[in-house]
Amino acid sequence: MSSLSTHILDTALGKPASGVALRLEQQTAQGWETLCEALTDADGRYNAFTQAPLSAGRYRLTAEIGLYFAQTLRETLYPTAQIDFVVAAGGGHYHLPFLISPWSWSTYRGS
Repeated sequence: MSSLSTHILDTALGKPASGVALRLEQQTAQGWETLCEALTDADGRYNAFTQAPLSAGRYRLTAEIGLYFAQTLRETLYPTAQIDFVVAAGGGHYHLPFLISPWSWSTYRGS
């Protein structure tokens, strides 16, 4: 079984992005099921996505970065940043950070 955490960094300002709305979904036979909705903390982090470990399968982690940029009075090209990923059986911990700016975003699997 696996766990998940994220960290959102505003690379344009060089600081964590606090208060960003997050949504974790899992793909099921019936479609996408929302598992968790949360906000990043003052350090731009969130790690309590589920009470139970994640099972193997396909997931989506969406960050509402457009709302974050609007709150900081900045225009942006991307209303959301979404990581579509697969958790392998026995996949361990998945740390999936977002590096965001008003005109780009990227991710990687961290530790």
